[in-house]
Amino acid sequence: MSTQKGKRSGVDIIQVARRAEVSPATVSRVTNGRSTVARHLAKRVWKAIEELGYTPNPQARALVSGRSRVLGLLVSEITNPFFPELMQSFEDLAGAHDFEVMVGSTNYNLERARVFIRRLVQRRVEGVAVMTFRAESHLLDELIAHNIPLVTIDVSADGARSVVLEVDYALGIDQAVQHLALLGHRRIGFASGPMPHLTNVRRRDAFVQSAHKIGLPSQSAPVFVGEHTFEGGTQAALHFLDSKAPPTAIVCSNDMMAVGVLRVMSERGIKVPRDMSVVGFDDIHLAEFVNPPLTSVRMSRQDLAQAAFRGLEKLWSAGDEKSLQPIRVGTSLVVRQSTDAPKEALAALGRRSRMQDKLAIR
Repeated sequence: MSTQKGKRSGVDIIQVARRAEVSPATVSRVTNGRSTVARHLAKRVWKAIEELGYTPNPQARALVSGRSRVLGLLVSEITNPFFPELMQSFEDLAGAHDFEVMVGSTNYNLERARVFIRRLVQRRVEGVAVMTFRAESHLLDELIAHNIPLVTIDVSADGARSVVLEVDYALGIDQAVQHLALLGHRRIGFASGPMPHLTNVRRRDAFVQSAHKIGLPSQSAPVFVGEHTFEGGTQAALHFLDSKAPPTAIVCSNDMMAVGVLRVMSERGIKVPRDMSVVGFDDIHLAEFVNPPLTSVRMSRQDLAQAAFRGLEKLWSAGDEKSLQPIRVGTSLVVRQSTDAPKEALAALGRRSRMQDKLAIR
């Protein structure tokens, strides 16, 4: 029987066992990676599988082996390019380790998240990465009750088998503020995401601390709180531009807001970076292709995915150990063309240069 014929006829484990002249139990042990099958028998089984085009049923394999080879990945939304990029990185890594991934987005809907979590339990997933950047830990109780390993960002799940990823927001944001200060900016605004979510609190606090470090008074480092969306960025830009002393630079809590800021600047004829410098956060792929290319604090999706998978591996090997240390994830500033010295600093530099020329002539 050819492989194509086997695929058309719906081959089952009994037919594979007959072709390989072994028991169905032996076929099951081979396909589930058990090492108790003699090598010559395993070779016969795999040869029969190839000839017949047999594809093991993943649910059946999970029942037999006790392992589903399925992981869960919960994200906030898929309209923000950050999350599809994170999903791709995590799926690539999981696939390289022979796992499939069930992906769900909450879209900030608690009932939707609850339904997805129930499905994860039903599929007997071997671990879940909760990459929502929101305080939704109370929804994870069902996973905790089933002793499913959990990796979360910023907020601990308070489960016996859980580990938290701690993102170093302060490092990248401090680099951004220092970069702007060195360019000569003395009025820097911050477009924050919604409160009181811990991730947004930490980003805002990192900005306030960095502004204080370079000696900016609070009125020279104003904060606008909005949504992590294009619309949130447009609202932030309008707010800052309509203030009595508009900032010369705006640092945004994510790149979506930064793109919204760039749009308002373009509509009002304000040149970036000549008239206003703009910094984003996340460094999504789009950041390189907006006009001008966006300076952004990079929070690598690859680093996050690797940290999440590494956390699950630690939980699998630790068993019921409860004292796993948080896993740190770094950030760093990527400088592109959306930041430059403010006009007032350039004008002062020009005046200083002309004065020096006059002194030299004398």
